[in-house]
Amino acid sequence: MEGETEPRVAIVTGAGAGLGRAEALALARSGAAVVLNDVSEVAKTVVDEIESEGGRALLVTGDVGERATADALVEAACEHFGGLHVVVNNAGVLRDRMVFSMSDEEWDTVIRVHLRGHFLLSRNATAHWRAQSKAQGGPVFARIVNTASEAFLVGSAGQPNYAAAKAGIVGLTVATARGAARYGVRANAICPRARTAMTAEVFGDAPAEGVDPLSVEHVAPLVAFLASEKAERINGQVFVVHGGMVALLRPPAVEQRFDTAGPLWTGDQLETTVGAYFEDRDNETMFAATEILELP
Repeated sequence: MEGETEPRVAIVTGAGAGLGRAEALALARSGAAVVLNDVSEVAKTVVDEIESEGGRALLVTGDVGERATADALVEAACEHFGGLHVVVNNAGVLRDRMVFSMSDEEWDTVIRVHLRGHFLLSRNATAHWRAQSKAQGGPVFARIVNTASEAFLVGSAGQPNYAAAKAGIVGLTVATARGAARYGVRANAICPRARTAMTAEVFGDAPAEGVDPLSVEHVAPLVAFLASEKAERINGQVFVVHGGMVALLRPPAVEQRFDTAGPLWTGDQLETTVGAYFEDRDNETMFAATEILELP
């Protein structure tokens, strides 16, 4: 496969700090040349850090929600480093508010940066890999690691925009995994729990002593692994990762099936089947995997 005897080239968005910085450093230390992205020059310090360790890095600034940024990132990887093998979609923003108080702008901004941002770069990268695969007559080496969140699993009440975007990212990831596997693409999603500037108000300060269970350093190794040839058989999966733990999630299951007694449902039939089923069921049991939050 392409890339097995040559250095990898990776793109990491939101790489100026937090998770993106840790992921970019981990990929660089694994031998990859890295194209870093952030909305400002803040990621230049990460470029300098990679280069000081003997690695290769390049900064491309821009908003991931803009098509031009995705175009520039893939072009930079191919022209500056000679190819593209790995995409880590990490960039994001928060605009937390209850659904009844959320403005149009708060909804649109989060959906645009997270979901549209993941789509634009994934679309450009997979189009590149598909064309490359067709030209070579076989699959190429290609990895996508998307960033979802436990918010989509539990339905975070104060983050309807963020939860919706992260649920969409999981759907995008699985669709990408299914649609592009034949070309060599492996697409997976992570739900990281990490202490960053974006989550400072949620998780607070790190412990004064010992290893921080919410350090980004618990997440970066998984990203580097999923970006490697060792993860060839891993595709379309969702992982929760934090504090030295990686949890593989299984797809939703059917809890109960209801069938009509006639050609079409009637209101009475629905009341005596679907309605009756919920009479003794806990009203707090929803389509939410709240047990995820109990993982140590």
